[in-house]
Amino acid sequence: MTAMPIARARELVETLKLQPHPEGGWYSEVFRSASSVTPADGRTSRSALTSIYYLLEAGQHSRWHRVLSDEVWVHLEGVPLALWTCDAAMRTAPAHVRLGPVDVHGTRPQHVVPAGQWQAARPIQGHSSGDYTLVACMVGPGFDFADFSLVPPDSDEAASMRHHWPDLADLL
Repeated sequence: MTAMPIARARELVETLKLQPHPEGGWYSEVFRSASSVTPADGRTSRSALTSIYYLLEAGQHSRWHRVLSDEVWVHLEGVPLALWTCDAAMRTAPAHVRLGPVDVHGTRPQHVVPAGQWQAARPIQGHSSGDYTLVACMVGPGFDFADFSLVPPDSDEAASMRHHWPDLADLL
């Protein structure tokens, strides 16, 4: 039974020309606006909007990271996705949302992560819709790797996560 979802995930990697992402999983940029904006926080000019496909297979996760622009996650296919967000200092309990088809458990197809918040994600296993998750992520002002950072393993943020929320430390 698991061969079909794994085959579908492989098909998506090939068809969408996905590449390994530094935070984990697979991605491909599908849109970068020709219009540019200058962010109010002093960063140099950025594309107004960017969009990627992002795929996580069973056992993969999106490591704790942040982007200096707002990011909209939209579930496209596969199992629901668990998405956690946390303040910049990682001092408040991470908020948890489920992305996927709307259901009575609070799952919703879209979620916005405000600029600068730490975020991490992984597929929710045990669903009949497969063992992978495909989402689209739109970032505005547009994504630039200069605005992206992973939580360094030896940082105060990582220590705070390990101390206060050890069940989420495996996402570091």
